[in-house]
Amino acid sequence: MVCLGNICRSPVAEGVLRSKIEKLNLPVEVDSAGTSNYHIGECPDRRSILSAHRNGIDISGFRARQFTVTDFDAFDLILSMDMRNLENILKLARNENDIRKVQLLLEYSHPGKKLNVPDPYFGGEEGFNTVFSLINNACDKLVENIKNQLQAS
Repeated sequence: MVCLGNICRSPVAEGVLRSKIEKLNLPVEVDSAGTSNYHIGECPDRRSILSAHRNGIDISGFRARQFTVTDFDAFDLILSMDMRNLENILKLARNENDIRKVQLLLEYSHPGKKLNVPDPYFGGEEGFNTVFSLINNACDKLVENIKNQLQAS
């Protein structure tokens, strides 16, 4: 899960997906990062922590890190919160295999629409609630997809 600073959207997405994966006991590793180095080592934005907490998910222990080229080796799927960050991730891709791993998260809930998870950083708490809802819905579809892939293999 990747956004710009790894303090708002992507830690929420990491927490939501981890929660769903753990409930189903699926063998999947989930992590998040930011394309920028603005917040390395910082905890998520308090509003993201609060929004996740209200939904039964604790992300308070997460720490921001920057996306690196080695993430292409560590992960089978790299989900961007928006087009700008998707483009920044693709700039680091070394080959077609890396490129195939990168997608927009909301493609799972809104296929073909190329929708962004809006950055709530400069807004109020309602923006964080909207972000949580968008991420939660997309992660429901993503988990269905993961389950189907695991059953097929």
